[in-house]
Amino acid sequence: MAQASRFTPSSILLLAGIIGVAGGIGSVAATPEGRKIVSEKASGLAIATGLKRAREPQPGDYWRGCNEARAAGSAPIYRGEPGYRPAMDGDNDGIACEPYH
Repeated sequence: MAQASRFTPSSILLLAGIIGVAGGIGSVAATPEGRKIVSEKASGLAIATGLKRAREPQPGDYWRGCNEARAAGSAPIYRGEPGYRPAMDGDNDGIACEPYH
């Protein structure tokens, strides 16, 4: 008696798509130009999600609040960095203007 396949056609297509994307990224990243493109895209995504800053805080930076710091691309701001103020660190964990608020 034949055993039923554990894979459906849609799951096979999904797996093939994932392998294709991974292979495509891998082949693009095999060249210096490709690595630069992948790095720029990943960096842009990290900035868009608030996981990375677009601009490091600079000496003399001062923002009235987190919305200004975020608009400048300098959030989050860590204790000891230019522009950090305890008033902007609501949970006093040393990180002002975190991505979630």
